[in-house]
Amino acid sequence: MSSEFSIDKLKATLEKYHQSHVLRYWGDLDNEERKRLIDQLDDIDFNLVLYLASLLKNTKKSEPLKMSPAPVIDLPETKEEKAAFENARTLGEEVIRAGRVGAFLVAGGQGSRLGFDGPKGCYPIGPVSGKSLFQMHAEKILSAQRRCKTVIPWYIMTSETNDGDTRRFFERYHYFGLKSSDVMFFKQRMVPALNEDGQMILDRKDHIFTSPNGHGGSLQAMMESGAIANMKERGIDVISYFQVDNVLIQILDPLFIGFHVQANAEMSSKMLRKRGPYEKLGHFGLVNGQLQVVEYSDMQEADMQARNQDGRLKYGAGSPAIHLIQPDFIVQEMEGGIQLPYHVARKKIPYLNQAGKQMIPDRPNGYKFEMFVFDALRDTRNSVILEAVREHEFSPVKNKTGQDSPETARRDLSNYFGEWLEAAGIEVPRDKSGNVRGVVEIGPLFADCQEAFVKKISQDVTFDGSFYLDG
Repeated sequence: MSSEFSIDKLKATLEKYHQSHVLRYWGDLDNEERKRLIDQLDDIDFNLVLYLASLLKNTKKSEPLKMSPAPVIDLPETKEEKAAFENARTLGEEVIRAGRVGAFLVAGGQGSRLGFDGPKGCYPIGPVSGKSLFQMHAEKILSAQRRCKTVIPWYIMTSETNDGDTRRFFERYHYFGLKSSDVMFFKQRMVPALNEDGQMILDRKDHIFTSPNGHGGSLQAMMESGAIANMKERGIDVISYFQVDNVLIQILDPLFIGFHVQANAEMSSKMLRKRGPYEKLGHFGLVNGQLQVVEYSDMQEADMQARNQDGRLKYGAGSPAIHLIQPDFIVQEMEGGIQLPYHVARKKIPYLNQAGKQMIPDRPNGYKFEMFVFDALRDTRNSVILEAVREHEFSPVKNKTGQDSPETARRDLSNYFGEWLEAAGIEVPRDKSGNVRGVVEIGPLFADCQEAFVKKISQDVTFDGSFYLDG
């Protein structure tokens, strides 16, 4: 690529796709910088860029969605429903013990919104221990392995930005007790952002601004990295998909796995009852008979407000991004290239001004493109949507302060483990809002569920404002 002929060929390619401007500063670059830019251009799919640019021209407003509520498995109330849940839980345990389940973590984000310099998974979140998100997830997997006397491989999708730091973090902490051979890292693809004219944006003279292609890109990354092949070699036919910032995630939930396997589902989901019509959660619905997660911003006002006879929201099944997926379904989705649609978001993107100086805009100036994994649901023949208790399974860490922050996540963890103490007959003081007065943390290596904790805990234990147990 360093020869004159190769450069001429590159210029012709860029001109063909209306991207010649990315060589604007070619004369200012040294050999190393030129190689860096060429290597990046080599990795860009220009036909994809052309397609993404066409999305910007499609300004036609979509028709209002005609939909109906998706069928869900509600929390059990009757004797028969509780028996069905126990049967599913027993089956799920058997599937885990048989070594058929793998864990898959989406962890491509940085902790910048938290004011943290590093991968988000490295953020210390334990209310008492200060354990990182990565460690908390790892210990849940390790605990399940020990309980079920099996191996649960862990597949972790990183990004170009944090891959090296993530790998080094795991090495530093000796994979948190897991075997390194059972942990597989791979990067998701990056895609260029575009300006109003459909052109790629230089954020340095030798670099085009790119961003991860969204959690929907995980399907492509699993195929290209060899993760799916690895799963097939290991006999894995259920993938437990979760995102790094959910501190309450039940990674290997036998109940969920049991219902998924019973239904011979290709991809299943957990759902939360939305707190109100305007909560910013996508919701499950049937659109033209296809199961979809519909973004709250795409809903009509009447649908957002609609309620059932019991007073609950008609469209109240919110998505917390917790799924089970069959590897064979991912292979099917990837036949002929990835089939998921790209979603467009207007964002603030660093750029070079006319003098070649990097500028940080104070308002959106370009577009990023992402795929969403839940869009694959529309291609399923069988799918389970299982209701989850928000206080037991969902508390994301997204913002530095306020809602979905480290403060609320630690509060939710303490409240969750406080319930375990109360179930064991230990008095736990709470404030007027029902929050624990103090901090509670129970490591999964001591107990990974309330039932196991109650059986194991000493009866003479008391809570004095700070409680911590670990394996």
